[in-house]
Amino acid sequence: MNSMTAVILAAGRGTRMKSDIPKVLHNAAGMPLIKHVLAAVEAAGIDDICMVVGHGAEQVKACCGERYAYAVQQPQLGTGHAVQQALPYLTPGRDVLVLCGDTPLLDAATLGALRAQFAAAGADCTVLTARPADAAAYGRIVRGADGDIAAIVEYRDADDSLRAIGEVNSGVYCFRYAALTAVIDELKADNAQGELYLTDAVAAIKARGGRVSACVCADAEQIAGVNDRVQLAEAGKALWRRKARQLMADGVSILDPDSVYIDAGVSIGADTLIEPQAYIYGDTVIGSGCHIGPAVKIIDSVIGDGCDIGPFAYLRPGTRLGDKVKAGHFVEMKNAQIGNGSKVPHLSYIGDAVIGERSNIGCGTITCNYDGVHKHTTTIGDEVFVGSNSNFIAPVTVGDRASIAAGSTVTEDVPAGALAVARGRQYNSKDWARRKDPRYNKDK
Repeated sequence: MNSMTAVILAAGRGTRMKSDIPKVLHNAAGMPLIKHVLAAVEAAGIDDICMVVGHGAEQVKACCGERYAYAVQQPQLGTGHAVQQALPYLTPGRDVLVLCGDTPLLDAATLGALRAQFAAAGADCTVLTARPADAAAYGRIVRGADGDIAAIVEYRDADDSLRAIGEVNSGVYCFRYAALTAVIDELKADNAQGELYLTDAVAAIKARGGRVSACVCADAEQIAGVNDRVQLAEAGKALWRRKARQLMADGVSILDPDSVYIDAGVSIGADTLIEPQAYIYGDTVIGSGCHIGPAVKIIDSVIGDGCDIGPFAYLRPGTRLGDKVKAGHFVEMKNAQIGNGSKVPHLSYIGDAVIGERSNIGCGTITCNYDGVHKHTTTIGDEVFVGSNSNFIAPVTVGDRASIAAGSTVTEDVPAGALAVARGRQYNSKDWARRKDPRYNKDK
């Protein structure tokens, strides 16, 4: 296939989102909408990318980085006007892919199929179309007798007969450079919106005798754009479903795929079992043979093979678990490194900590990492036994094979092999209840 430049339209405010955040920066399944689109374009083999930005342009640039070209559309006067702003960033003779930055469900396979059909057809323009169950307010595709596209009519400008057509425009196009640049500056705002439509460029190519073909997207869900919070939630659900299917195909067991929320960037090894209500976000990596219990939340963490997590565990960013680690019921970890075979079975907070191998952390243990101004680290060695209800006032270090008596508040380093007892000596006051409770004295 010929080399191609992608033009991604990302200038809109998204007024129906009712937000100060540019629409393309709203998150679905752990990534801004625009990054889903960028990932699909790059996976389809296109690395020459120009984004057309407008509302919140600096925010979009900061999110996406300096590796892309940016054309500014100000004011926003329609899709045709947006492509006009990108013209200086196009390479003469190089084909052009145009798509929207708010379509996170488009995948690389669909874009690859569009490119392949465009090349095979030898057309001046190929439009990605679909036949959704509900054509809603999409522009309608009018086919000619030869099967090619005769016209694209925006919903607002269509009469009832045209609205009855089930094939719709996705807003994704492949253009020959010469065909696009010959017509793009001739667009007129002669429509209900008073804007420059890119669809009119398609019509102009057709009027000049050019060929406009169609590539039908087999999965109509992929063309869905995000215009409000409801559609944003629907896109997120679709991406989570897609991720769950991909993981199951790769050997991960998911008991209820509709009740887990696994972001696109998460990696999980084969033979791991994930129970319902698991929330696995960000750049998390989970090894093979793990058990992720119900109602577990994991963010930006690395988990080795054979680990047992939850239920109701919360692993926060920076957590790294070795192999065969247990982080059990109601355990919270943050920026914690836990060595192979160590166990934190239940009801503990382990933050800013380094724990060695084969150590056991008793129920209710807390690493007191914050002094009100700074965070400090607790270091616990290998084969350490920590009794229940222990507190570590960081910074503090516990040597290998040491033991901490239950109920201790450790404020000093503990040598290797030592037993630390950091609690007040028990004192029993005899007859305390009789002296303090009037019920014991009623017979006197």
